[in-house]
Amino acid sequence: MASTTLTRMDLSEAVFREVGLSRNESSDLVESVLTHMSDALVAGNNVKISSFGTFGLRDKTARVGRNPKTGVEAPIEPRRVLTFRPSHLMKDRVAKANKG
Repeated sequence: MASTTLTRMDLSEAVFREVGLSRNESSDLVESVLTHMSDALVAGNNVKISSFGTFGLRDKTARVGRNPKTGVEAPIEPRRVLTFRPSHLMKDRVAKANKG
């Protein structure tokens, strides 16, 4: 499996090639979509993209953790974490790609 990363620039370039907007307009569109998604998550909303998946937030409670090297216990503060749950279509697509 190739270890490449899809970047904002790659997304902008794809919009440029496939939609026909200028490079600046394509970049602005990608930035706008990502900003809207980020703003929704910061506000505590889920972001659901049909046939792709759902980004959401989960509150984790405080707990006691342990340093794996030293074994020393340390408190872990409560925090909010970002989660992603892929759609069934995305899971199926990835599974098919793994089969060859």
